[in-house]
Amino acid sequence: MAEIVLPNEAEVAGALTPEQAEQAKRAYLLKRFWTSARGHWGRDGDKLAWFCSIALLALIGINVTFQYGINVWNRGLFDAIEERNAQQVYSLAALFPPLVLGSVWLVTSQVYVRMLMQRRWRSWLTKSLIARWLTNGRYYQLNLIGGDHQNPEARISEDMRIATESPVDFTAGVISAFVSASTFIVVLWSIGGALTLPMFGSYVTIPGFLVVAAVVYAIITSTSIALIGRNFVKVSEQKNQVEAEFRYTLTRVRENGESIALLGGEEEERNDLDRTFANVREQWRQLARQYMRTTLVSHSSMLIAPVVPVLLCAPKFLDGGMSLGQVMQAASAFTIVQGAFGWLVDNYPRLADWNACARRVASLMVSLDGLEQAEQSETVGRIKRGETQGETMLSLNEVSVSLGDGTAVVKETEVQIEPGERVLVAGESGSGKSTLVRAIAGLWPWGDGSVDFRPDMELFMLPQKPYIPSGTLRRAVAYPKSADSWTADEIHSALDKVGLGHLGEKIEDEAPWDHTLSGGEKQRLAFARLLLNSPDIIVLDEATSALDDKTQDNIMQMMIDELPDATILSVAHRVELEAFHRRKITLEKCEGEARLVSDVDLAPFARKRHVLSNLLARQGRKR
Repeated sequence: MAEIVLPNEAEVAGALTPEQAEQAKRAYLLKRFWTSARGHWGRDGDKLAWFCSIALLALIGINVTFQYGINVWNRGLFDAIEERNAQQVYSLAALFPPLVLGSVWLVTSQVYVRMLMQRRWRSWLTKSLIARWLTNGRYYQLNLIGGDHQNPEARISEDMRIATESPVDFTAGVISAFVSASTFIVVLWSIGGALTLPMFGSYVTIPGFLVVAAVVYAIITSTSIALIGRNFVKVSEQKNQVEAEFRYTLTRVRENGESIALLGGEEEERNDLDRTFANVREQWRQLARQYMRTTLVSHSSMLIAPVVPVLLCAPKFLDGGMSLGQVMQAASAFTIVQGAFGWLVDNYPRLADWNACARRVASLMVSLDGLEQAEQSETVGRIKRGETQGETMLSLNEVSVSLGDGTAVVKETEVQIEPGERVLVAGESGSGKSTLVRAIAGLWPWGDGSVDFRPDMELFMLPQKPYIPSGTLRRAVAYPKSADSWTADEIHSALDKVGLGHLGEKIEDEAPWDHTLSGGEKQRLAFARLLLNSPDIIVLDEATSALDDKTQDNIMQMMIDELPDATILSVAHRVELEAFHRRKITLEKCEGEARLVSDVDLAPFARKRHVLSNLLARQGRKR
């Protein structure tokens, strides 16, 4: 399928420079993320979303009130010490434990509500994205289209975690910083008053000099961090991308460990991992440089900030204009204001990391948007799915399978299969057999024509490589249904019929069965699933390729004996399988397209069916 592009990207590509186009793309991705994320507070969102938000705001406000109380207490204590007023010192000391306990309780409660909000937001948005990802086989279709959605598992897990945690932290931090700065700027203004300094033979008065100093100091530090860390977003995004690629490469090695070991490919895999990890190291080196620069500013600010207000207040204290308590209260308030102003400075790296993660999640959303639009669009050809008429079990009506750009893979296939028929689909490699099977299953929706089934029938597919889920062997046999869908005796019987009776005593054992079972055992286990489900239509896609001839014959005969009324559609290369089918249709690749070139009986079949002579004759005339 053609690559999915962002809305209006094609139109603006010629009008913008590459840098402007990249900025527009990033802005759109962040907007796309918030379009979905804010639904948490919508009508269909989480029922506790607004409660948690209001509770968090209330706790922030009350906590700042306690900070102000401690600040005032701090002034009273040092004034009492300066005056050597023992009674006042002891009275204030008695107030300190309640203030501390109250502040600790408020901060702890604030952390709990904040993390509860993060947890529920992530849960809501993750479930929503997974639901879209799994609908209509989109998780599979993403592998067939272009776009920035590689490693969706990392985007749904790690990137989603950061994308939902950080905004709550940022919002709480910004609100807390604003309320704290507003409160303690008033404190600084009232305590510091005006400062008169001699300058060039006259006197200059600076009103609210502590506030002015705090603002100027914050501007200097914030400007410095903004200039030093201006590439933080880009570096963080690149770091996240190479980390995801490295995880994916490691996962590929684990999943294909047997093939790599049998081929002796360890050295090549090591070289590939070294190359991938070299990119990780390089990006971490770039990130380390950014952290070193921002740390230089933030740590310097942390050391200097407590000293500045004391030095500024020293002249007024020495001439008796300020008490020791006022100096200490001003120093405490200045530090709080400076911390509030410098909040963005301290959290700029996290902001950059969130920016990158939110865009990666949004890129996956955009690709899913494209698939959803294609499903609803009338301009993109899609294979229709409907119901057959009469007794026909499966009908392919002028089915053409194509890529999203219109390139045909299978052209004008018409087949009607009656109940109980066993049909073999043959053809050389690359002739479109497996693609046609995916179209029948609905995994490949692009094309034309219709695939119709008899109403209320059950379709069951056996792929060449059966999926073995984690957990117990019982779950593996029962998949895709739950492990308790059948009794132990029923599972034992199914395993015994496919030649896996020796595993009957292990059905409750948890083990890495995907790696423990051989390829042939996995295929036989898939046939055990088939027996348990007893479907109406069975589609076999090279489902016996890992079996030897004798085992294959036994499995096929067993399936026919156990499910005599089932309709079977097989895709296979082995000539020996013709003995188990009564009809054979052949696909042949002609000029880049696969067409149905023959439909013949392999053995007498009692039921009447439709012959494709008219279609084949028409195709012959076209040639």
